Amino acid sequence: MTAARPEVQAVAKFVHVSPRKARLVVDLIRGRSVPEARTILAFSTRAAARDVEKVLRSAVANAGTAKQWDGDNLFVSAAYVDEGPTIKRWRARARGRVNRILKRTCHITIKVEQLDPTVSPGQRQNRLRRPKRAQAGGTAGGAAAAKPKTRKKKEAAV
Repeated sequence: MTAARPEVQAVAKFVHVSPRKARLVVDLIRGRSVPEARTILAFSTRAAARDVEKVLRSAVANAGTAKQWDGDNLFVSAAYVDEGPTIKRWRARARGRVNRILKRTCHITIKVEQLDPTVSPGQRQNRLRRPKRAQAGGTAGGAAAAKPKTRKKKEAAV
């Protein structure tokens, strides 16, 4: 069994941003050092970057308070966005009809750890990636073996 790595997290709940849009921003900073992540978020044109930057600042502050870690020696070990409750509203349309408006919310979580000087940034990124799934069938052919066979259409007799 592996020993648990010490990490500190911050969570922002019920953020009024679509989870899909927030995930695009969070994917940019996962595995990067905190100064690099702050730079990326500062120059991002997406509105969700402001909310993600607030959560990152909170996680660094939590690490400084709880563990006395320096903010420049941290990296984003995990960052993910979960779906929050959807607020449902109605908009009047022509001929007495209505359209539904879905105002989506999300929960943003960022976890930070101390930088290990022996690990390069590329190795850190590889460690954070999900392992690839094994292919079905286990054949050496790969994608060619998994491709479904197509049937030829029978020609109609005239």
